[in-house]
Amino acid sequence: MRNIANSPEYSGAWKLLFISALGLELAALYFQYVLDLQPCIMCIYQRTAVFGILFSSLVGIFLSQMLIFRLIALLGWGVSSVWGALIAYEHVDIQTASNPFFATCEIVPNFPSWAPLHEWIPQVFAATGDCGDIDWRFMDLSMPQWMLILFVAYSAVMAAVVILRLALLRKI
Repeated sequence: MRNIANSPEYSGAWKLLFISALGLELAALYFQYVLDLQPCIMCIYQRTAVFGILFSSLVGIFLSQMLIFRLIALLGWGVSSVWGALIAYEHVDIQTASNPFFATCEIVPNFPSWAPLHEWIPQVFAATGDCGDIDWRFMDLSMPQWMLILFVAYSAVMAAVVILRLALLRKI
């Protein structure tokens, strides 16, 4: 338990987080450009959340020895994974709605005006698909269902690390 609690202090744990997030981003691009599965707006938001985890892990890799940056990395990881889970849950809800006419999503991403990612890097952040389409399944789960599982796992691991770390600090 002590190893898990102390893991934010070491770049190795952050590297593992980085590799997992990078793998998800590469898989998303593979699905988009090789398998020709066009991402919808909810997919793009989930992709953005994974990028949040990826960039948070970079902060942890390079600056984990400084408490403030370790806290920023943990906060970024937590916010991104919870936000991703909420978006994935909403996407699953759209795909499983009993009346698809009332379950719709936007066409253009709602990024801040100071960071229009869909205009800066449309190859990664432009939404060209429909949120209601289920074009891919693995073990009878759709992509948003798998992403929900992954984001919940990211959130659970982050919560476990923080809880164990706080418990360790209380004992000291």
